[in-house]
Amino acid sequence: MRARKIYLASSWRNEQQQELLAQLRADGHEVYDFHNPKPGDVGFSWKQVSPDGEDLRSGSVTAADLESYLIALDHPRAREGFQSDFDAMKWADTFVLLLPCGRSAHLEAGWAAGAGKECHVVLSTEKFEPELMYRCCQEVHIDAEQLRERLSESERVLA
Repeated sequence: MRARKIYLASSWRNEQQQELLAQLRADGHEVYDFHNPKPGDVGFSWKQVSPDGEDLRSGSVTAADLESYLIALDHPRAREGFQSDFDAMKWADTFVLLLPCGRSAHLEAGWAAGAGKECHVVLSTEKFEPELMYRCCQEVHIDAEQLRERLSESERVLA
């Protein structure tokens, strides 16, 4: 079996992320967990760099809010969180975009596709929106089980 190094891109709010992470690890893969990137690190949160960090998600902000965001983006903890995720992106040989998710996960998957990494998208019936650019990825799957079956098949073929 060829164990993969997987970057699982998703959302903090996606309840299936931790389940798929555990399944992929049980299948023998190494999987980066942005929730717990390393021992003692609970992953990056905007609350760590700005008390108003969650308020910036509202979509309607002022120019002063944008200035606060730029300051938070340059905070040492934000830089550390970015570097942790980006190092894992470079380490991975396989990317999985687990929907539903937001802009960060999509940007990560776009970077991976552009870097020539193997990319998979796992669709969801929750908050589904069709996306043409998923064609940049090797495969789009109906669900996590279909992804796991495909990874298992390609391991047998490549072994």
